[in-house]
Amino acid sequence: MNQEDQILKEDMEILGADRKLAEKFSGKTVFVTGATGLIGTQAVYALSMMNKICKSDIHVIAMVRNEQKAKKVFEDEIREGMVSLYCGDINEQISCKEKVDYIIHGASATSSKYFVDHPVETILTAIKGTRNILEYAKYAQVEGMVYLSSLEVYGTPDGTKKTISESDYGYIDPLSVRSSYSEGKRMAECLCVSYAKEYDVPVKIARLSQTFGAAVSYDDGRVFAEFARCVAEKKDIILHTQGNTVRTYCYTRDAVNAIFYILTNGIKSEAYNVTNMETAVSIREMAELVCSIYPESGIKVRIEIPEDISGFGYNPEMRIILNNEKTQTLGWKAEVGLADMYRRMIESNFIKRGE
Repeated sequence: MNQEDQILKEDMEILGADRKLAEKFSGKTVFVTGATGLIGTQAVYALSMMNKICKSDIHVIAMVRNEQKAKKVFEDEIREGMVSLYCGDINEQISCKEKVDYIIHGASATSSKYFVDHPVETILTAIKGTRNILEYAKYAQVEGMVYLSSLEVYGTPDGTKKTISESDYGYIDPLSVRSSYSEGKRMAECLCVSYAKEYDVPVKIARLSQTFGAAVSYDDGRVFAEFARCVAEKKDIILHTQGNTVRTYCYTRDAVNAIFYILTNGIKSEAYNVTNMETAVSIREMAELVCSIYPESGIKVRIEIPEDISGFGYNPEMRIILNNEKTQTLGWKAEVGLADMYRRMIESNFIKRGE
């Protein structure tokens, strides 16, 4: 872990000090796919920190595509013997022979532009990749598995609902290539519960709202990172829509903590929303909030709508406030609000890069 990132270090120490979770994972081996992604990386760091703080004797197998990148990301954890690498493509059969107790499956496409430019690959990674990890979970007879899904499985929900629970579903246009991600996630969820039914694989589903915080890549293409770059580079925030879509968000540390609780305490075949209900805000309101947090940047929000926005991969305008009450029953709660999410993300990895 980058020891210079004090905000990331603080987050991982908070997660690593959770003795209830540390006891659940004690002596176990956890297999993490998408391990160099934002959520995967912090899950690996947090489990490693449990070893340091709680002496939990957890071993993590990080499944990665780029071995060189992974060795850099997990240099300290590999050297200390807490993490080993399994190099491979999630779209190919997994042949890891080590005894595995838990699986966190986070390998997935994440960029809206990628969904539009590569819809076939987006769908196949969701379905074929998830089938491969479920086959491995069946073979390994794991104690638990969690599939990282998305709020996008809800599509465009009924606008009359104040909040969206795990049983509420809206419309998805199957003839839109942008639906490759949301439809792929829906099918992958169905595949998970099918493996649970037919092969007794103890898989649970975490439906994450948009999640950000410490250590988000400076080059991340998602809207929250774009807003943070505008602060760092002192550039106005330019919206290509009216910014009326309302969503809830989740801080990375809270999301990783929720994933651990779902993995260890969740019920097989069930889905759990992972979000902070207090963060409900429109895109435009969020942009204005960011400007207000850093008034010294001198930036403002401007709306410039191009004639054709299809290439951006934006979702239809909607209001989608996830209800996290079911996840709270597992002993979890969201702690970090939207303003602090931005402060911690920007001060973690954006201010220095933008200078």
